[in-house]
Amino acid sequence: MKALKKIGGWLLSILLIVLLSSAAYVYYMLPDVGPAPELNVEVTPERVRRGEYLANHVVVCMDCHSKRDFSKFSGPLAEGTLGEGGEKFSEEFGFPGKFFAKNITPAALSEWSDGDIYRTITTGVSKNGRALFPVMPYKYYGMMDPEDVKDIIAYLRSIPPITHSVPESEPNFPFNFIINTIPQQVAVPGKKPDVSDRVAYGKYLIHIAGCVECHTPPDDKGKKLPGMELAGGWEMSLGNNHIVTTANITPDNETGIGKWTETDFVGRFKAYADSGYVVPSVNPGEFQTIMPWVMYSKMETEDLAAIYAYLRTVQPVRNAVVKFKEKPGSK
Repeated sequence: MKALKKIGGWLLSILLIVLLSSAAYVYYMLPDVGPAPELNVEVTPERVRRGEYLANHVVVCMDCHSKRDFSKFSGPLAEGTLGEGGEKFSEEFGFPGKFFAKNITPAALSEWSDGDIYRTITTGVSKNGRALFPVMPYKYYGMMDPEDVKDIIAYLRSIPPITHSVPESEPNFPFNFIINTIPQQVAVPGKKPDVSDRVAYGKYLIHIAGCVECHTPPDDKGKKLPGMELAGGWEMSLGNNHIVTTANITPDNETGIGKWTETDFVGRFKAYADSGYVVPSVNPGEFQTIMPWVMYSKMETEDLAAIYAYLRTVQPVRNAVVKFKEKPGSK
């Protein structure tokens, strides 16, 4: 009996050592995406112009890395905050900890190499080797053509520097371990298709723009539900007593956009770019969304049409969505 207890104690000790070793490896050795590449991006007018378009109206980096005014519909950017960071993603919004969008103006990136920025955008690993929370959809940014990433870097180098201190993110246990396992090295860089191939180009845009990320619901572990791509249904807390849910954008006739024409689709975005459009104020309890309509509205008509062309090819999914509702038990 004593021998069995002794053996049991050894086995328990070995198990604890294995568990502690595994935890130490995940915490201290991951993420492992390789070193930042050697890059020297030339800040040309052409690169800055393309990068400005991508960062503000397609990939919408500035959506999270600026201050948004949610007293107005869809939270337009507050003037004078471009790239200063500080937006908070915390438990009240359903996140496993406290996460802050970083300052990405030249004031904060002056000691970052172009390769550091490239690695962060495409893999989600910061200059200091820390994993970023995937509210920044770096999995999809890793699908970008390297030239598009370089254009964004050139643009970031060109914007006005803003000195603005941002707190360090604080993931809760056990996510402080899990987060290190998420970033992955990009095996094959993306390639931008020829714009004349509207379906292929639309597929490229819809991934780098984060449409797939937000419009595909996750399971209870945060993984995208198989067979539900672009079917909507991802519930997001607005930090008050209401939840906004992403729309079904598959070509289902009843619950998606199956009956929409290209003109309907493009016009839905361009309505917010009309010179006469004034962003309305939103009172507590009134319909609100985190969809940055004003930013996406400046996407080129041809690009929006390409996205529509791709959406017509995806599998229609019947999934009725209630876009705005009160949280259960909020009354």
